[in-house]
Amino acid sequence: MSIHRWDLSPAEAIALQQQLAAQVSQNNQLKQVETIAGVDMSVRGQAGRAAVAVFSFPDLVMIDHAVATRTLSFPYLPGLFSFREGPVVLAALERLADPPDLLIFDGQGLAHPRRFGLACHIGLLTGLPSIGCAKSRLIGQYQEPGPERGSYSPLIEDGQTIGAVVRTRSRVKPVFVSIGHRVDLPTSIHYVLACCGRYRLPEPIRWADRIAGGGQPPAQAKLRNEN
Repeated sequence: MSIHRWDLSPAEAIALQQQLAAQVSQNNQLKQVETIAGVDMSVRGQAGRAAVAVFSFPDLVMIDHAVATRTLSFPYLPGLFSFREGPVVLAALERLADPPDLLIFDGQGLAHPRRFGLACHIGLLTGLPSIGCAKSRLIGQYQEPGPERGSYSPLIEDGQTIGAVVRTRSRVKPVFVSIGHRVDLPTSIHYVLACCGRYRLPEPIRWADRIAGGGQPPAQAKLRNEN
């Protein structure tokens, strides 16, 4: 799919979200997963720094990472973050040696007012299977999942299941998992849990967050960086 223009007004961006949301695939199209990349971005002033941390799977060793920094031109508007962050994220993804088998975003997928969060948007533009794994809820209602790791409950909006509230560590706050593109919800939950160890967040996005904020990756991880 070709990359659309990013210099849109908020009204144009909303209209584009509504148009593109119909193209998101909620069917599992994953085959063998050998690499999983976490994606996150930090903002300082008007500059955004996106990081992608690629891990081998299932042993979860970081094997590659890339960063990109860009001036942010789109305003900070709830529900339209992908238009602010998308160009920077795409620039970082383009610097990887090889495309990963699966992307996990620190952000929303279908759990979005127009069912088109960052994980859907970038997944659709790249064609890569993607999952949203957010630290907080944007929309939807849910019952608290059980206290043990692996417990989850549906996230519901207007009678539709738009994601799952997943306990990744026992007696720790859950995360909000939703489909991005080309992955179904049970598969999304499976990979989020499989990527969580001692921490609440999956290792790929935990490290992407750290690198986006200026932290250093493990010594064995390659660096592909363009500021």
